[in-house]
This record gives sequence, C-alpha cells and structure tokens, in this order.
Amino acid sequence: MSRRARMLFALVLAPVMSLAFMGKALAEDAQRWAVNMPKGVTPVSNAIYDIHMIIFWICVVIGVGVFAVMFYSMFAHRKSKGAVAANFHENTTAEIVWTVIPALLLIVMAVPATTALLDVYDTTEAEMDIKITG
Repeated sequence: MSRRARMLFALVLAPVMSLAFMGKALAEDAQRWAVNMPKGVTPVSNAIYDIHMIIFWICVVIGVGVFAVMFYSMFAHRKSKGAVAANFHENTTAEIVWTVIPALLLIVMAVPATTALLDVYDTTEAEMDIKITG
C-alpha cells in the first residue's frame, strides 16, 4: 500500500466507516438516550409535548436566523474587504424593533403555555377525589 493510499484511508475512509458502524450500534439505544421529551399518554401531557415542540422549532428558526446574519456579517464586512464599521448609537427604530419582536415572540409562546397550565390545574372532571384530614 502506497503512502498516499494509507493517508487516504487514515484521513477519510477509516472515520467514515467507523461512523457508519457506530450509527448501527447506537440505533438500538436510541430510546434510552433520547434527548427530546417523551410523548404523553394523557390529553394534557400531549398538549404540553406539542407546546414543547412548537417552542423548540421557534428556537431553531431563531438560532438559524441569528447564525445566518452573523456569518453574513462576518463575510460581507470583514476588514480585508475594507469595510468601515457603522454607528448604530441611538438608532431609535432599531432599538424598538429588537425590543418589540422578542416581546411579541414571548407573548405568542406564552398563550398556549398558559392554556396548558390552566388545563393541568383543572380538576372538575377528576376520576378520584382525595379528602385530607388532620
């Protein structure tokens, strides 16, 4: 085996093959090592899971957007291109926009969370009543 072939195997083929076999080995333990919330068995727990997934995807979209703007800014405004930094000091419109948008997102996320929380504490149709004395 030539030196070039050994380097190719060591740098490319060996890691790819080990990742392929590791995926097969870890597939059996996927449920035990799950990171996400498990689906519930009651209607309230299913609602909580749905809210969790909605908020998760909102966070994913926000994260992708922030990183896209960050990488674009790093590429388009790099010093080697001769970019001059802009001054955003006391830009009222920008300050209002990046205050109002997160506030609206929090309100949008709080409405379903509050309804689910109220459903958790609703005991009007309980199957069992417990009387505590003492």
